[in-house]
Amino acid sequence: MRRMRGPSLIGAAATTAVVVGTAGAVSGHQQQKAAQQQAAAQQQAAQQQQMAELQANQEMLAQQQAVQAQPPAAAAGVSMDEKIAQLQKLGELNQAGILTDEEFAAEKAKLLAS
Repeated sequence: MRRMRGPSLIGAAATTAVVVGTAGAVSGHQQQKAAQQQAAAQQQAAQQQQMAELQANQEMLAQQQAVQAQPPAAAAGVSMDEKIAQLQKLGELNQAGILTDEEFAAEKAKLLAS
């Protein structure tokens, strides 16, 4: 009479191979998922940095344009033709999106008040 002894050597090896293979697949998937999350985080950080740089550049440009748009202090009498030319320039900057409507209105008021 034959006694049941448990799994054979080949059966045990096959079971071990399945367990190791499954563990390897799960581990590989987790590593891939972590790498994807890290790449997404890096991409988001790069986008945030680009946005911050863009905003800084826009602010600097607006400041430069505000300084350029101001009439020189020594020039007390600006001719009507010069005012019209400056108003047209301000309008172009506003239409191009460089000046906001509020900035345009403020610069226009300054120009007309001089």
